[in-house]
Amino acid sequence: MSYRVIALDLDGTLLTPRKTILPESLEALQKARQAGVKIVIVTGRHHVAIHPFYQALALDTPAICCNGTYLYDYQAKKVISADPLPQDQALRVIEMLDEAAIHGLLYVDNAMLYQAETGHVTRTINWGLSLPEHQRPVFIKVPSLSKAAEEAESIWKFAISHPDTRALQQFADSVEQEMGLACEWSWHDQVDIAKAGNSKGKRLAEWVESEGYRMSDVLAFGDNYNDLSMLENVGLGVAMGNADDAIKARAHRTIGTNLEPGIAQTIYQEVL
Repeated sequence: MSYRVIALDLDGTLLTPRKTILPESLEALQKARQAGVKIVIVTGRHHVAIHPFYQALALDTPAICCNGTYLYDYQAKKVISADPLPQDQALRVIEMLDEAAIHGLLYVDNAMLYQAETGHVTRTINWGLSLPEHQRPVFIKVPSLSKAAEEAESIWKFAISHPDTRALQQFADSVEQEMGLACEWSWHDQVDIAKAGNSKGKRLAEWVESEGYRMSDVLAFGDNYNDLSMLENVGLGVAMGNADDAIKARAHRTIGTNLEPGIAQTIYQEVL
């Protein structure tokens, strides 16, 4: 079977630990595009933190951002469809973060906001400084996340991190139980909090249908729990070798790690 859409998670999947794309992947994806296959990024990232990869892939498709919270059109520089977090729920999450002494990044409109600089924030800022200025993600330190949430037009998600993953899990459980929000692990020490019902799989299905395809026409790659809604519902869902065993068990296939050319090999085998 030749798949007509390739859906790609970024961190831990298409990207190496150094946030680069393997040359084998770039070449295979370029050939797939030339063959008329649609390539779409499906990520937990904010659209302001995708520029270098979107441009390296020379894409013309919109990007699915913040775990399916919204679809962003890079050509028109606007959000096409979205289900942002209601302000009152965001404010309650901030209260709970303060009570639990857990720091969070707030993803809004065209920026990522933080009140305290954690290791995750520092690493991402340093990565951004290594890029050309026009590709750098927009990070803004604010005196109050609550005030920032009140002033934002759209609240996409929270990205919360903590060195104690048990404390992080307990916090996510509390948010789910009290507020019914979507809490998904996007990294080994990061949980994303978004409006209930949002997922990569749901937004991908909407976009695929709008393009005249079915989810059975999609080849998807992912590595983390926020990818499962995508991997389990496409024609071929491929887990990376660096994924947890629980994710590998629920994907249709497992390939090598994000340091190996498994994505390219799968594209040549299944698409080209």
